[in-house]
Amino acid sequence: MNEPGHVLIVGASRGIGLELVRQYAAAGWTVHATTRAIRPGALAEVPGAVQMHQLEVRNQQQLEDLVAALPQHSIDVMVHNAGIYRGFTREELMAVNAEGPIRVAQAVIDGSCMAANGKVVLMTSGMGSRRGRGGSLGDYGDSKAALNDEFRVRADSWRLSGVIGIVMNPGWVRTDMGGSGAPLAVEDSVDGMRRVIAGLSSTDHGCFFNWDGTEEPW
Repeated sequence: MNEPGHVLIVGASRGIGLELVRQYAAAGWTVHATTRAIRPGALAEVPGAVQMHQLEVRNQQQLEDLVAALPQHSIDVMVHNAGIYRGFTREELMAVNAEGPIRVAQAVIDGSCMAANGKVVLMTSGMGSRRGRGGSLGDYGDSKAALNDEFRVRADSWRLSGVIGIVMNPGWVRTDMGGSGAPLAVEDSVDGMRRVIAGLSSTDHGCFFNWDGTEEPW
């Protein structure tokens, strides 16, 4: 694992995001954690250097406030984990899952918040590599495919900005979103992702990785 630095976790109130905060904080990192609403809860109870910021990814003012609050040239790792799944319209899924991560990452990069060779990780899904899925997962899968497509469009310009960017599939994880029948514990998924992130180099920029380090076909 890398030496501790500064990490930004977007979407940190529960599930994978909360576990990312726990593991990075336990490893001595300074964690900047965003949630849609700042309120007492599990995130507030995480020991370590954890700073909470309010961010609804569609809220431009909150995004500008976040960028202004982050220390310049300091974020070694950014993980955009915020996303929605059930009970939302296709338009909402696209706005949050596809457009939101790109907008937030671009704002953080443009705001000179990333450290040299900082790593930008956008959370996607294995369904994002296969278009045309039907049933209840269709719109969700399409939103992740749209995220992947736009990431690939931005990859060259992000490389010129001096960051290492990837999209990552956390696997099917036992969280509120993944359900109790999912095969992968959130602790194992996050531990695996942290290992992948720690090992990223410039040659990995623009790739699509699974939580265990295997590369996912587009």
